[in-house]
Amino acid sequence: MTARKRLGIIVYAPALVGKDRRTIDSVHGMEKALPGLRLEWRLSNGGRPIALPLRDGWILEKIEDGGFPIVCNGDQGSPVTVWGRERSGLFSPGAQDLFEVHAKLPLDKPVIASAAAVLEGVAEGARARWGEATPDDAAVDIAYQTAPTLEGPPSPRRGLPALRLFEHIRAPEIPYYLGWLNYWSAAAAQAIGFPDPTRDAELLSRARRTESGGWVVQLTDAPLDLDNPAHLDALKRAYERFPAIGGRAPP
Repeated sequence: MTARKRLGIIVYAPALVGKDRRTIDSVHGMEKALPGLRLEWRLSNGGRPIALPLRDGWILEKIEDGGFPIVCNGDQGSPVTVWGRERSGLFSPGAQDLFEVHAKLPLDKPVIASAAAVLEGVAEGARARWGEATPDDAAVDIAYQTAPTLEGPPSPRRGLPALRLFEHIRAPEIPYYLGWLNYWSAAAAQAIGFPDPTRDAELLSRARRTESGGWVVQLTDAPLDLDNPAHLDALKRAYERFPAIGGRAPP
């Protein structure tokens, strides 16, 4: 798999139950959102794509430990991958197990143009509570908002706020952090107090409503680049607007 700029997507949903079709619905959501995308290959132990002529049935059969294995587009030069995993209740709000869907895509023009729809497709397919899509470079800085140091507390970069660990957030509907694109279910939006027409005009100008009544909210027009002072400021303003995110304060 070629090293290049990537867009990472993560959505957080209630735990899987049996042969849960939310696994394949999340994959279908990606394919519908990105023209020409077909995720009909698996990866060998050595990372070689192997065709899956009966992909949906294979995913359902391979559900194990609360997730599903990687499926991809079979293109080693421009790889798109998606997989699912369980997050143990030991490390989740309310001690509830969660189903996470992770995707990686090249940060190219077609993906950038369709990124909001791709996030929506994955999140709605998984019936997620919330999720986000962020370029890998910015995601590293964001991860430091919760990463503990040797002394104990997080050590955020760039003046971003410190966030509580996932297991210390009071409800699974509350997003743990912000990204470039943010998916908030109707329950998540209510939990953080979005939208407020008088306070959220700028965010609403880059927001879209989803079929389930949730929202996809885009912080910046271009992919988030925290070396850009305007982008860093937009991220900081969003944290100030939503103090409940990251378990910092009531909405």
